[in-house]
Amino acid sequence: MPKATTEFVYAAHSADESLSIQRGAGNSAEINAAGALIWRYRRDQLQVLVIHRPNYDDWSWPKGKQDPGETLPEVAVREVREEVGLQITLGVPLAVTAYRVKKRSKEVFYWAAELPHGAKAKADEGEVDELRWVSPQQAREMLTNPTDCEPLDALISLYKKGLLRTRPVIVIRHAKAKPRSTWAGAEGERSLAATGKRQALAAGRLMEVWGPEKLISSPWVRCMQTLYPYAKNQGLPIKEKRALTEAANERSPKAAAKIVESLFDKYDKPVALCTHRPVLPTILGVLTPRLPLSLSRHLPTEDPYLKPGEMWVLQVTGQEKTVVSLEQIKPFDD
Repeated sequence: MPKATTEFVYAAHSADESLSIQRGAGNSAEINAAGALIWRYRRDQLQVLVIHRPNYDDWSWPKGKQDPGETLPEVAVREVREEVGLQITLGVPLAVTAYRVKKRSKEVFYWAAELPHGAKAKADEGEVDELRWVSPQQAREMLTNPTDCEPLDALISLYKKGLLRTRPVIVIRHAKAKPRSTWAGAEGERSLAATGKRQALAAGRLMEVWGPEKLISSPWVRCMQTLYPYAKNQGLPIKEKRALTEAANERSPKAAAKIVESLFDKYDKPVALCTHRPVLPTILGVLTPRLPLSLSRHLPTEDPYLKPGEMWVLQVTGQEKTVVSLEQIKPFDD
C-alpha cells in the first residue's frame, strides 16, 4: 500500500493563536488520533456533545486512532460517524493534545464541527453507552482527562469572537503529472502520471471531510483529472476557468486573481479550486492580505509553494469574509 502522509505541513487558527502545528517528514508521536467537538445552538446557547466510554469509564470527545492510509481529518470524521452516528464536515482546527499511553507518546488532533441540520446523535453500543448535549461549562466539569479542556478552550474562544460557524475554501495544486520532457502532445492535454492518479483518489477522499459544493478548475487535463474523483463521487460539475491555466496566468495574472477573489466574495458555499504551480504566486497575492498576520506569516514563500496534490484549506466566516484558520495538507505520497 502506498504511504499516506499523516501530518499537517501547517495548521493554525487565529482566534487566539493557541493552535500552531508544524510537521516535517512525519508526526513525532508514536500514536496519532483525531476527533471533533460537535456543537449546536439551542435557544441561542452554545452546546457541545460529550460521550461516556464504558471501557474507560470516562467522559470525553468522539475520537479514535488513525488507521493505515488515513489522513488525520479523515480519522476525525470516521470516528464521529462510528461513535455517535453523525456524518460531519470539519470546521476550524482547535487543538492537539499530547500525553502518554503505556509509555508511548500520543497526540490527538481536534476540529470543530457543527451538528448537521436535522441530524441526531446516537451512541454506538460498542464504544459509547451515553451521550449528552451540555453547556461548555458543564462539559469542563464532566471531562475526565484534563487535556480534553484544551480544544474546548479554543472552541469557546472562537464562539466569543463570533468565528465558530465557517465554510471552507480549498486551493489544491494538481496531482503529479507525466513529465514535460516525455510528453509530445499539447501542454493542456498532459495528463496525470500513475502516482498522480493515486494522489487524485486520495485528495478526493480527503476533500469529503469539508464537502465542497462548488468545484472550479483550470481546464487543462491534469487539473480536471485531479478533481474528477471527488466530482464523480459527489455528482458535481467542474466549472472550467481558462484564466487558471499556466499560459493564461502568464499573460494576465489579474484575471486569475479575480477568480480567487470570487472564492471569498461571490460564493457562500464550500468551494474548491484546482490549478498549477506557476499560478500559485498569483493566488498567494490574493490570500496574503486577506489573512490576519498570525496566519499569513505561515504561507509558503518559496517555490513550489504546494507539492503535487497538496492543498490549502481556509475556514471563512461572516459577512466580513474573515479567514479564521489555515491548514496545509498533503493527502498522499508514494
